[in-house]
Amino acid sequence: MTRFSVILAALLWLCEVDAVAVPQSPPSSAVTVDPSLVSVSIEFFAFPGYTQMTGTNTCLDNLANLRGTQPAIRIGGTTQDRATYDPNLSIAVNYTVPTPADAPTSLTYGPSFFTLASQMKGSVTVGLNRQFNNQANTLSAGQKAKSTMGNLFAIELGNEPDLYAATSPVAGGSWSNSIDISNEGKWFTAMAPSLGNIFQGAVYLQWSTATLIQSIGSAALKTIKSISRHSYPQSACGGSSTNLPNLMSHSGIVKYVQQFKAEATTVHNAGKRFFIAETNSATCGGGGISPTFGAALWIVDYVLQSALIGAERLYFHHGTIGNCAYCWWGQSNVFSPYYGAVFVNDFLGKDGAKLAQLDDGTSAIATYAVYSSANVPVRLLVVNTNYFSSGARASTSVQFTGLTTSGTKQAKRLTAPSAESRTDHGAAVTIGGNGTFSSACVQQGAQRTEAVTVSGNALTVSVLASEALIVYL
Repeated sequence: MTRFSVILAALLWLCEVDAVAVPQSPPSSAVTVDPSLVSVSIEFFAFPGYTQMTGTNTCLDNLANLRGTQPAIRIGGTTQDRATYDPNLSIAVNYTVPTPADAPTSLTYGPSFFTLASQMKGSVTVGLNRQFNNQANTLSAGQKAKSTMGNLFAIELGNEPDLYAATSPVAGGSWSNSIDISNEGKWFTAMAPSLGNIFQGAVYLQWSTATLIQSIGSAALKTIKSISRHSYPQSACGGSSTNLPNLMSHSGIVKYVQQFKAEATTVHNAGKRFFIAETNSATCGGGGISPTFGAALWIVDYVLQSALIGAERLYFHHGTIGNCAYCWWGQSNVFSPYYGAVFVNDFLGKDGAKLAQLDDGTSAIATYAVYSSANVPVRLLVVNTNYFSSGARASTSVQFTGLTTSGTKQAKRLTAPSAESRTDHGAAVTIGGNGTFSSACVQQGAQRTEAVTVSGNALTVSVLASEALIVYL
């Protein structure tokens, strides 16, 4: 190979070019987007602590300001099945732990827990204990939630019952998917006369939610308002290794979410709502991949792909304060993944009604269009999920064709020094070149846009590896 050929090959690698046609009305594959598509789950025992953090309301408000609707909140997780309601408890929650980094093995909570939940601006789903098999105590808690919370959306009974042991009190020595479905049905129908048809069913990590819909019976099905599927692409439990390039891979994300498409269809055909109601990058707190900029790009792509297969909301889980690698904010930091949540809400916007994928899902380059209620494209998105850590940073040029507008448009970039960049380590993750967030989640710096010219019904943008760009039409 000649020296010229080597240089030419290197230049082509550094600047790949993709051509993408933009339909001028939503294609048949486009989906309607829930205003609270990006939502938040908070671990049960930690919830009162989150309400005391100044960053919580500000971070949620930032997301709401972009979409015009508050993120929905789900309060639950492993510790909901360790919690006992005490109507005489004067504080929201009571427990002891060896160190602040630990989650309690048992806890009690009182009426003020629901008072705090009632003060959340978005709709709230509350997870209550089924594993202890104390239906009277759980019903008492549910009645207090209903009477206190004007923003109550749904009630879960049990968290990830597919992980219950046969020795769990509710199991009585034997446990299976069919036993759980029967048990959920009995609890729902027993409590519905007091609480209403307000239950969020399944709450499964491993079992199929479709099986519950098909098997629970008509009486119990009437009491179900929504179905919860839990989803973690990777595991950080027990020393398991995690892989950031795999997490953020566009083609990998496309394949991963397809496993939930049939479930979503079954749930919707039954007239119920389908939520990925607890999710994040990796189980057991997230491991080393979760606080990175690559996880921010994963959030952007994962949210949109999940919407395309029928998930109406994704509730990103937030765990133990101060010991939570995948959390979006903490006591003194706003972490890299939060930038992805903000950026995808910016793309969807207040006027985003329908979402369409423009690429075929087989490469590292994700392209999307969002359409207004008038069925015209209002924004385009490119996510370059090629992994970059150091060395020469490749760039991909994407040419969007078929545009009917002309003149100069504006674009906004989400970037960082590398996919591994962490704001809590001082890295400069930015939106619009200079936009960041303070430790209290207050927006800082001006988010600048870049001029992009439409010529011959087309425009071209360049996006570096591990970077994303919105084009405002």
